[in-house]
Amino acid sequence: MLQVKDSVAVITGGSGGIGRALAEGWLKEGGKVVIADVQEEALQAAERELKEIGDGVASIICNVTQEEDNTRLAEFAIERFGAINLVAPFAGITGDGLMIKTDRETGKVVGKMSLEKFQRVIDINLTGVFLTVRECVEQMVNHNSKGLVCLVSSTGSLGTAGQINYSSSKAAMAVMPKVLTAEFFRRNLADKIRCMAVAPGYVGTAMVKSIDERIIGKIIEQVPIGRLIEPEEVVSLIRELYVNEAMAGETVFIHGGLRLGSKG
Repeated sequence: MLQVKDSVAVITGGSGGIGRALAEGWLKEGGKVVIADVQEEALQAAERELKEIGDGVASIICNVTQEEDNTRLAEFAIERFGAINLVAPFAGITGDGLMIKTDRETGKVVGKMSLEKFQRVIDINLTGVFLTVRECVEQMVNHNSKGLVCLVSSTGSLGTAGQINYSSSKAAMAVMPKVLTAEFFRRNLADKIRCMAVAPGYVGTAMVKSIDERIIGKIIEQVPIGRLIEPEEVVSLIRELYVNEAMAGETVFIHGGLRLGSKG
């Protein structure tokens, strides 16, 4: 079993949401964190607040779609703390919209999702994750760091109308643990570096809680436990995946029994 204490977590999207909650939880158990984000002001504010919990905090601006930024992030973590034990590439966005929009009267197509809108989500949610993982794993191997690559998929990976870009990116996250575990196995690394993914449902981040109460109510109607998932509950699962070295190559759903519109 691994221990969180003194282990180093690299977290993109670390200034808010699940990434921020993970950083807080990691520090409270004596771990060290490198938080990365593209929003400088939010990142600086997060670093200041996290340092009230523990000293083992460092931050760096990182646009995950840029190869050189990810290289710099991984090297920075090694320079500051000498290891990378948890890779948490949590930077991500949504860009909802139908692939085609039809006129109700004529039935003809009157709008289409732009390539830019589709590509932006893929660039951040998929290509960005690939780059962060690739660069951090290189440093883990070269510095003999043992630990976990933890990806974030989503219940959206099962296929949600209006999210062809987001759902596609999260479906990719769901299969990556199997692919990477197989690659690590072939290179005799699987006992040192594992890969898992968590797939949350509707999580009560600040962004979600800012949505209109009527919409939140409709969302909660689909959740058997009758509420949103708390970020700390997702963090608790990530922690368990980290310390339990038998967990490898799979995606674990955490959604309160969500049925995606059907009560079964």
